[in-house]
Amino acid sequence: MRTLHAIVFLLLLSLAAAGCVPTANTQTIAARNRIVYGLTLEPSGFDPHINENAELGIVLRQVYDTLVYRDPETYEIVPGLAASWSISPDGLLYTFSLRQGVTFHDGTVFNALAVGANLDRITNPATASQRALFLLGPYAGYNIVDEYTIELRLTQAYSPLLDGLSQVYLGMASPAALAEVSNNRYQYHQVGTGPFTFVEYTPGSRLLIRRNPDYTWGPEFYNAVTDNSVDEIEYRFYVDPPTRGIALENGDVQIIGELLPVDARALTGNSEVQLVPVAVPGEPIQFLMNTQRFPTDSVDVRRALLYGTNRSAIVDTVYQGFAPVAWGPISATTIFYTTEVQGMYAQDTAQAQAILEAAGYSDGDNNGYLDAREGDLSVIILVPPWNFIPDVAQLIEDQWRTIGIRAVLQPVPSRGSLIEAVNSGAYNLVAWNTFGVDPAIINPYYQTGGSRNWTGYSNPDLDNILNQAVASTDTRTRRALYAQAQRLIMENALVLPIADPVNLNGASARIAGLTYDPYGWFPLMNNVTLASD
Repeated sequence: MRTLHAIVFLLLLSLAAAGCVPTANTQTIAARNRIVYGLTLEPSGFDPHINENAELGIVLRQVYDTLVYRDPETYEIVPGLAASWSISPDGLLYTFSLRQGVTFHDGTVFNALAVGANLDRITNPATASQRALFLLGPYAGYNIVDEYTIELRLTQAYSPLLDGLSQVYLGMASPAALAEVSNNRYQYHQVGTGPFTFVEYTPGSRLLIRRNPDYTWGPEFYNAVTDNSVDEIEYRFYVDPPTRGIALENGDVQIIGELLPVDARALTGNSEVQLVPVAVPGEPIQFLMNTQRFPTDSVDVRRALLYGTNRSAIVDTVYQGFAPVAWGPISATTIFYTTEVQGMYAQDTAQAQAILEAAGYSDGDNNGYLDAREGDLSVIILVPPWNFIPDVAQLIEDQWRTIGIRAVLQPVPSRGSLIEAVNSGAYNLVAWNTFGVDPAIINPYYQTGGSRNWTGYSNPDLDNILNQAVASTDTRTRRALYAQAQRLIMENALVLPIADPVNLNGASARIAGLTYDPYGWFPLMNNVTLASD
């Protein structure tokens, strides 16, 4: 709830602005340097406050600014729409001094009221936010101090808040634009303050954005505009993976992501294109193990599965060597990753067999599989279609046959069907991962009662470590705590890490300055230039 002085301030400002309706900024520039960017998925929604897919950020990172940013080189939090900020000693109050002279693409002034309107929308249950809301952590409300100062209140200290505020899902939208259309329609009429304006979205066909000629307030790592800067981007959809490399080679697109690894390997010999692989921090491509279902309720079986997996062979075969082998619950490019997990459970068939033998398993009927309570010793793996998981699962099935365990692959065609299967509890392993720079993303997966604790594991010591890690603002403390958490998770064999994700992007040789933000998915198109033919 807003404080009384905030309400009075809102009323006074509303009265002062009565009759002043923002008008759309109709100033445009001729598109000199127009490119086509290939998207690999058409999500069910493109609203950053509502939807959680990564694809929307590829487009909307260019349309929206955030209060703060992560520097793509240093990963440090730097000013954005907030020129500065301070945190109270107890970590419960964040005060942001906002940048002045900023306007939304429709002419609306950016100020504390605008920030409040965005927070109100994100936290409104009717919005049904899938990601933005959760990035706010224990958010309790805001106080408007004056026109360009806003305070955010928390119920408990939460160090990842600035990380959340730096992500496109908490991009600042024009309050006037939000008020004009329904939540369902806003995705077609988006208005931010970013370096590009949203022109149109035609589902199944394209999105179009165009450079904002009035943009002067970007973060410190945004370059000045030149005659070669890209000024118009058309996004087209290439859902079928084999079409992506072909589109790039034919010149139908100038940039495209998520190339097939085999296509990326083939393109390395083409001088007309360039390969831009980007490591994606967060969780690795992995399989979470269900500790509540036989036989993965046994730590011995879980450890045997880890030892019985040849991750190097999987990386070489499926990911063509582009994705490094993963060793722990967070990828090596995530902050506070510990090298102490590297090499844990390196492939060792003999060790896996010895563990299972010591646990009392044998192949009494000589059919190649160990005997269980009923039939063969089997594990059910939920196999979604993304991240080449079906190919990975096929190799795992073959590898585990060697140690006497039957892998039963159960395809799940969508996110919804995967969640449904997880909720049924009828699985031993499930493939799932998410991205993020701050390792706090793993807390819901490994805390007792966590929203995505699909392992079913409960450990008060681990809970305490993870709780302290998000409450502390001291970097050294957080690093030590997350190192402990990673060791505990792997010692208890709660997850089978496979590979650290890499986004395989391809671009025309004419493209220069193509870099991505620290989250690995979102290009900084403000800095991209296009060389003349």
